[in-house]
Amino acid sequence: MTELHQPEFWKRRLLEYHQEHLLAAWNDLSTEQRESLVVSLQAIDFDLIRRLYESRTQRPDIGSLLRNATSPRGPRLSDRADATRRQAAVRCGEDALRGGRVACILVAGGQGTRLGFEHPKGMFPIGPLSGHSLFQIFAEKILARGKRYGCRIPLALMTSPVTHAETVDYFERHGRFGLGDDLHVFCQGTMPSVDANTGKILLSGPDALALSPDGHGGMLAAIHRNGILNRFRRAGIRHLFYFQVDNPLLDIAAPEFIGHHILAGSEMSTLVVAKQTPFDKVGNVVQVGDRLHVVEYSDLPDELAAKPGPDGAPLLWAGSIGVHVIETDFLARVADLAEVLPFHVALKKVTYYDPATRAIVKPKTANAVKFERFIFDLIPHAQNAIVIEVAEDDQFAPLKNAPGAERDTPEYVRDRMTAKCRRLLHEAGCRTEGEPVVEISPLFALDSSDLAAKLPKNTRVARAVYYGPDGLTTAEFAHGKQRLE
Repeated sequence: MTELHQPEFWKRRLLEYHQEHLLAAWNDLSTEQRESLVVSLQAIDFDLIRRLYESRTQRPDIGSLLRNATSPRGPRLSDRADATRRQAAVRCGEDALRGGRVACILVAGGQGTRLGFEHPKGMFPIGPLSGHSLFQIFAEKILARGKRYGCRIPLALMTSPVTHAETVDYFERHGRFGLGDDLHVFCQGTMPSVDANTGKILLSGPDALALSPDGHGGMLAAIHRNGILNRFRRAGIRHLFYFQVDNPLLDIAAPEFIGHHILAGSEMSTLVVAKQTPFDKVGNVVQVGDRLHVVEYSDLPDELAAKPGPDGAPLLWAGSIGVHVIETDFLARVADLAEVLPFHVALKKVTYYDPATRAIVKPKTANAVKFERFIFDLIPHAQNAIVIEVAEDDQFAPLKNAPGAERDTPEYVRDRMTAKCRRLLHEAGCRTEGEPVVEISPLFALDSSDLAAKLPKNTRVARAVYYGPDGLTTAEFAHGKQRLE
């Protein structure tokens, strides 16, 4: 037995950090349980955990940052007022797609707990008529984009330890939704949860630490650790279209966004929407000198939320929606920067094992501190970073809340999806009577130009319809259940 596997070694080390409770059940553990616990302990940077806990109440000096900030400006997707610029961006993005230089990265480590759905959120059935999951809708959008441009678009899908196995099984059971070897699933890292009052690392059982995913910023370390970034770069991938799992309205790998990014010489570009109120729960994008910064809404004091810019207009108008185009060379460069992404602190409810009573405790209020990294903290390190504004009703409908909330519920998101589909029909020269529920598979039509090529002009839609990959299926939809006629 090596020193690292001897309880005396860990007793001394844990005593130094006031974490000796982690060995409370040692004598009752089997050899396998002891081995598992030791492996977990070896992975912990106890100095880092102590520093993070001791600085948990510190907040960034947002006032100083905003004192020198200006409002970011950038092109608006599909803005007809600048047709020449838009067309150049579209051509540039299309060239990158046809050349096989674009891949997608989907961050999907979360569960649907807030939705009352105890599975990976990507498995949630959000299709208004089809009942298709978020994962299937995203896969179909990627396949359809690749088909249009005669290319293969790889998808790197990041899971977390709690969602990984079920996500992999789900894709395998559904034939990877046609993605085949272009699907690359990898798992993000974790951080220990600590007691909010004492700083002690929590246990989930007598032989296991209470670990939480390290945030969507964990993608940076995970994509290196799993060899995916190097694989992409060797394959000629230069641009990563990054998005999160909760937004089925998004136009994935849209050539105009990619083209604006490339033409600007940007290392990392971000989509934004105009905020509806100063207190919207989105990241706030600002320009400071030649760099972009994102201020997390939870770090923003109320008195600064409505701060005017130098022109008198709201400074913090640009809300980040967690969608970026990132250069693979940039990710390779920043990988060597120590702690390039700071940890953010969140107070959460965490179920834990109490070694004193040998019982599992389910707290009713927030009891633990979690540490997470956010991908948007990469933006200040990027050269020539730009923002691209999109219309919220066209690109952003995040699925976050259970039914009954004011917005971002399954019903809210489905309504936004069907409203967009009706708009596409109108743009294609079709007519709708009333507001019928309409769903369009990306494999049938990615946009209104596809629809115009497939549907006769003045096609009338007066009832619920689902345009599946093979064409029209009439349907009715009620109370979250599908019934195809």
